[in-house]
Order: sequence, then C-alpha cells, then structure tokens
Amino acid sequence: MRGWRWQRRSWNGTRAGGGMVLNQVIKLLQSKYHYKEEAKTICDKVQVKLSKECFHPSSTCITDLRTLHWEEAIQETKGGAANRILAEECYFLWKSTRLQHMILAEDVKAMLTELRKEVRLLLLTNGDCQTQREKIEACACQSYFDAIVVGGEQKEEKPSPSIFYYCCSLLGVQPGDCVMVGDTLETDIQGGLNAGLKATVWINKNGIMPLKSSPMPHYIISSVLELPAVLQSIDCTVSMSA
Repeated sequence: MRGWRWQRRSWNGTRAGGGMVLNQVIKLLQSKYHYKEEAKTICDKVQVKLSKECFHPSSTCITDLRTLHWEEAIQETKGGAANRILAEECYFLWKSTRLQHMILAEDVKAMLTELRKEVRLLLLTNGDCQTQREKIEACACQSYFDAIVVGGEQKEEKPSPSIFYYCCSLLGVQPGDCVMVGDTLETDIQGGLNAGLKATVWINKNGIMPLKSSPMPHYIISSVLELPAVLQSIDCTVSMSA
C-alpha cells in the first residue's frame, strides 16, 4: 500500500476563522476597556509578533510566550505599566475562539475518507506539541489519518530527513513510496526532497510566485481537493516508466 504524507502547517482544508477570532478580541477591548482605535492596533501588533515567533520549549511554555505577545502589544500601544491580567484575558479569548472555528471542511473529510481506502495517510506538522495537539483535537481529524506526528515531540522537525524517515517507519513504507503534501516550500517541500520521497506536492493556495532559490516541488496545486487527481497522475507516471 502506498504511503501519503499529509502536512498542514497552516491547516489547509480547515476554516480557522482568522478575522473572526481577532474581531472577538477587538470587541472585548472596545466594549469592556474602551480601547477604540487602539484595539485594532494591538491585534495587528500581536499578528506581527506571531509571524516572527521563535519558540524554544526548553526555556518557556507557549502560553507564557503568547501571553507576553499580548502584554507587549498592549504596552506598546497604550503605554504605562505592563498589564498581565488583560494580556491573559486577550490571549485566552483569542485561543479559545480560534480553536472553536477550526473546523475540517466537509469536502475535505469526504476526500480523506475516499483516499484512505487506497493509501495510508499520515498528518505531519511542525510546531509546539501543546498547540498542535489542541488544533488536531479541535479539528477532530484523528480518525482520517493512520498516524499523526508533531514535530515538537521529535528530536528534529521538517525539513530534517530524520522526521520523514520516522513517519515512513510508522506507516511501514519506504521513502520512495511516499508523497509529501504541504503548503510551505522551505519545510514541507524541501523536507520531502531531502528525504528522497517519490514526489512532493505544494499547495499554493494564494497563487504566489516562489523565489528562484526556493525548492522546486514535483507538483503544484491550488486546493487540497485537487490531490486525488495528482496522486492518480503520479501512479500513472510510475506505471508507464516501470
């Protein structure tokens, strides 16, 4: 049986409600604390901090780090002393609302159900183990995969070949029988290439042009729903060259 490696760094196929999540925090800051224009500025600053986040589980926990993002953003915007209590309120509202809206789309569920009849599916994601496990539970996606691997629980994350070889061992397949599907060239696609997988598929949902220095995927799609056709194409190519 073929092995298909499915990675979802930003959870393609889910509706995470990003704008709705921030709007809930903005409403809190405006209604309860009377932060008018400042509310959006604070949320914008947190978004920037999240995008530049460097997390080291040996030195801190993700809850403390992300609460600090909110604390710094509030202080940078409003001035004065740090407000840890308000920062915690904002963080936990942001987190809970985000998880509530992280839903695996019905058409993706149907696709995974059909694919699993033909291939073994493994969900591989980088990141803090607590955060990623919470997302996985919120999506209720465990039943659609044969195995789930979180990079934060391993010695190395993508694009290191070691985590890909570990995934192959869980599926009981060879790297040359696996296809890596992901939305990040630097970790997903580069990792698949580093491990010598059969093929790599890049989900380019925003239609961006990659840099010339970026790793080159074997296939490019704009939606996860295009995957069945791509996998069939890969099988046909292998059959014709055999």
